[in-house]
Order: sequence, then structure tokens, then C-alpha cells
Amino acid sequence: MKENNPLNTSWRKTASTIYKKPVDSKIFGSVEIDITDLEKYIAEKRKSGVKITLTHFFMVATARAIKEIPELNTYVKRGNIYSHEAINATVSVLLQSGEMGSVKIHDADKITLSNSVEKLRNELNKTYKGDENATMQMKEKLAAIPWPLRGWVYQTIRYITTTLGISIPPLGLSANNFGSFILSNIGSIGLDIGYPALMPSANIAFVLILGGVSKKPWVVNDEIVPRNILMLGAALDHRVIDASHGGRLFKQLKRFVNNPELLETIDS
Repeated sequence: MKENNPLNTSWRKTASTIYKKPVDSKIFGSVEIDITDLEKYIAEKRKSGVKITLTHFFMVATARAIKEIPELNTYVKRGNIYSHEAINATVSVLLQSGEMGSVKIHDADKITLSNSVEKLRNELNKTYKGDENATMQMKEKLAAIPWPLRGWVYQTIRYITTTLGISIPPLGLSANNFGSFILSNIGSIGLDIGYPALMPSANIAFVLILGGVSKKPWVVNDEIVPRNILMLGAALDHRVIDASHGGRLFKQLKRFVNNPELLETIDS
């Protein structure tokens, strides 16, 4: 019998299968960043025809930051810590159906801020046409499996790919499907800040959240002035990194916010 409950979307049924009680080791952190000058920089770029957004900026900035903090580019396999071969970013997107999906940007540290616009647009167009990446396509396949078989199938796939690190080519799955990190801009859907979940099958070191932008009184050169402030949030996998690495990440992101032109060239 087909279910008619609109709450039982493919993603909700998949999420109820893969997420359990929060027993895994996580670290949550947040920081406020003054992006007043960055927004002016983005506005100038958009006037010149380069349609950059905060999502583009922080995708590239985070990838560049990881180059300086290699511990953030790691994952667990068979009880050991390994480094990803490249810095790939998974960006959460809101699909036309209203559900969340994702796109994967390969070698995100090797593209410029301007080039990121075309890169992300091309992947978004594939997703909007129904050509999601293999990982996100799995939610449809999992949702079609009756409960409780759905949970057994997921746990088996997770054990093979995430724990053992063995790829399943027919399903397009491996231990590194989500790349090095996940970026989600929840500010674009009206939330000021959020503390993300570390998806059990993602096998990434951290998830970065872009919150809302609000005007706040801020101290600049010992004077209180109105500034546009962005809240960043992160969830870190304590198995592979510590809070100190999160602090170093935020420090690097602040450096790029204050010097966005650094992202317009590629280091050799």
C-alpha cells in the first residue's frame, strides 16, 4: 500500500534510518565575523558580472584554509586516520522540491573565487535536472526499501564503505563520497545560526554552517560602529581533530574575509 503522508519524503525516511541517538564524539563551535568589507567586495564583483555569493566565498576560503591545516582533511578507516587525496567540497543546496540536496566540487582549493561561480552553477544545473551525485541518489533507493530492512541495508553499506573503506562501484559509493567537508548556508533559508550534524556515513572531519547576517554594534579602531556580522558554526569530528583545529580554521577564514583578493589567484 502506497503511503500518502507528505511528511514521509525520501529524505525523511532515509534520515530516520541513518541517524541514531547522539552518542558519537562531536565538538561544536561558533564565531562572529565582520563581513562588512567583504560584502562590498562581493558587490563590486557582481557589478562586473561575476555573481559571487557568500557560499562561493566560504567554499573556496575553507578549501584554502584546509591546505594550511592538513588535519582537517582526514577521515577514519579501519580504526586509523587517513588523509584525503584531494580537497573536495560538498555544498548543501535547496532543491526545487523543497528538500535538501548536495553538489560536490572537486579540487575546491585549486579554483579561484571567480571560477567557483561557474563550477558551482554547472553542478547545480545537473542536480536541478535530476542528475544528483551518487551519494544523494542513494536516498531514493534506501527510501524504497521497507522498514526494518532499510536499516539493515544502510548499516551494511556504511560498514563496507565507511568502516572498511571498500568502494561499491555499482552504487557509485566509497568511503569518501562527501569529500573533505560539507558547507551549508542556512542563513539563506532564514536561520541565524545552526549546529550541524555529522552525517554518520559522510566520513568527514567537519561541517561548516553559514548563518544569517545581521547589523550589530561593533568595535572598530576603538570606536563603536554599525557593522554587518555573520555567524559561523561548525561541528567537528573529535576522533580526528580537536577544538584547536576549529580555532585555527576560524582564524584562517577571518584572514580571507579581510583579504578576499587572496582567493583570486592559485598558489603553486
